[in-house]
Amino acid sequence: MKTFAQIRELTGRKPSGKMVLNKKLGKIQIQVYKEPSGFVAYVDGDRLDRYRSEKEAVKAAQEFVKVYNK
Repeated sequence: MKTFAQIRELTGRKPSGKMVLNKKLGKIQIQVYKEPSGFVAYVDGDRLDRYRSEKEAVKAAQEFVKVYNK
C-alpha cells in the first residue's frame, strides 16, 4: 500500500528549469527555479506560485514561511 507521501510526490509538480535559490529559513526549505514562464517558488517541495522576477518569488516565499510559522 502506498503512503500519503508517495502519492503526494507522484501527483505534485516537479521543478523544471534552473535552480536560482536554495536556502533554509529555520527548518523550512525554500527553492526558486527559473522556468520559461517566469520564476517559480517552492516551499518544502510544494509549488507556491509563478512570479515575474526572482526578487518577487523570494519575497513571497519568505512571507509565506513567516505566516506559516505563526
